[in-house]
Amino acid sequence: MTKILNFHAHIYFDADEIGAARALAAQAQERFGAAVGRLHERPVGPHPRGSCQLTLAPERFGDFARWAMLHRRGLTLFVHPTTGDERADHSDHVLWFGPSETLDLSVLD
Repeated sequence: MTKILNFHAHIYFDADEIGAARALAAQAQERFGAAVGRLHERPVGPHPRGSCQLTLAPERFGDFARWAMLHRRGLTLFVHPTTGDERADHSDHVLWFGPSETLDLSVLD
């Protein structure tokens, strides 16, 4: 079985949702010890629009997932493990909270 080092939860947002994304990230940091990355106001890497990455320890992910389902403030979250296989982590090993979106996986080649 492949080891999961951590989980990344990417909060997707549009310009008018930055405040909600910041608030969600702050709550995840406070409640689950999530490391909060920079808010990118435009698409970066494979992500199709503005995003902010949360990094969660594997043992906190289950609690985070249950909470995020009900408290995501209408935002879409793209979630994947970090296993060392970036392509698979971003294509095969994914969860979506909210509508799924199309990633640009060509940047992972």
